[in-house]
Amino acid sequence: MDQGVAPKVSFVSLGCPKALVDSERIITRLRAEGYELARKHDGADIVIVNTCGFLDSAKQESLGAIGQAMAENGKVIVTGCMGAEPEQIEAAYPGVLSITGPQQYESVLDAVHRALPPVHNPHLDLVPPQGIKLTPRHYAYLKISEGCNNRCSFCIIPKLRGDLVSRPANDVLREAERLVTAGVKELLVISQDTSAYGVDIKYADSPWKDRQVRAKFFDLAKELGDLGAWVRLQYVYPYPHVDEVIGLMTEGKILPYLDIPFQHASPDVLKAMKRPAAQEKTLARIQKWRAECPDLTLRSTFIVGFPGETDSDFAYLLDWLEEAEIDRLGCFKYEPVAGAASNAIGNAVPDEIKQERWNALMARQQKISARRLKRKVGTRQQIIIDEVGPTVAKGRSKADAPQIDGAVYLSSRRPLKVGEIVTAKIERADQYDLHGSVAGF
Repeated sequence: MDQGVAPKVSFVSLGCPKALVDSERIITRLRAEGYELARKHDGADIVIVNTCGFLDSAKQESLGAIGQAMAENGKVIVTGCMGAEPEQIEAAYPGVLSITGPQQYESVLDAVHRALPPVHNPHLDLVPPQGIKLTPRHYAYLKISEGCNNRCSFCIIPKLRGDLVSRPANDVLREAERLVTAGVKELLVISQDTSAYGVDIKYADSPWKDRQVRAKFFDLAKELGDLGAWVRLQYVYPYPHVDEVIGLMTEGKILPYLDIPFQHASPDVLKAMKRPAAQEKTLARIQKWRAECPDLTLRSTFIVGFPGETDSDFAYLLDWLEEAEIDRLGCFKYEPVAGAASNAIGNAVPDEIKQERWNALMARQQKISARRLKRKVGTRQQIIIDEVGPTVAKGRSKADAPQIDGAVYLSSRRPLKVGEIVTAKIERADQYDLHGSVAGF
């Protein structure tokens, strides 16, 4: 290769925001070493595919992406969750250059170096100090730990990503401060189990500014809230200490938003799922949270058709939803995943019943969501702008995480900028989105 030409890498990132963070880290390192990113596989010197292996449908998508990269380029490095169990990839595409599991950044970089050595004298100033981001400039995912200590029967993430490994608090805070300094307006705090943060390192203190900060969910949220950006908590299991952060929300330190993957409400199904945290008192806790912080938005995910789920279990879930009034909801039809303990449970729910239950749950949720959103008509809300069109801008309120929740569509008498936070009057609501206007100045 000509010494003067920077080697080009094409990158595909599949799966969840946690995988996106892994992709950002790999790209940041590659850019620091002088590699360029290519927009297309054709013409790139090499392709990296960051795979997802959580569900069989995700594995099929990953295999499809690898196949496309092999067809369009031929030099392919595979990493990510599916790489933790490489046999399926090797069988389908024996010609891939290397396969590594999640978080194995060094192995990915070694594979790139072997196949495509970096140019000499890398221009380190190509990389901004906050790193390369695959999200828009005004929000960023902040990953605080890897892995998970829970052993939910439907999940193989601990097999893929290992047990919980928390980052020291000052390491997280340094990254967050760099991001905010670079113009990030919203930090989305993520991990496999955000509220278990620090338990593996016994909530160890680390020096930050002029003080010591514990690696604990509450302490970290409080410090992040002092950086001046929106702080959104995602993937939070409802352990008892989650109650403490509601006070930070009422004070305005962090966003009044909790993403809690409840997965079900029926005690029998939860027991079969081996879900952590005492969930039998959840309704009472939700009521207490909302009494303390009336603006609180709850997002959750649920699984229907889990092995052994009866009609009465499902009816229990629908009644529970009605009472809990979850604002935002994602629902999955149970899929057996190779290696998951739930495969041995038996009493599989037929696919057509799974579909019926999914339809019924989403119809019920649509009504709940519409009812919750209607209450916001006539109020003023702070909106962060994600996209600007000729007449209407699209943004999100404090109640909306990017890509998974609803949106707010705004008309404005003045031009709005992406990343700007504006105050808007909400004029109408539909099932999932709000519509409003920004006064001209």
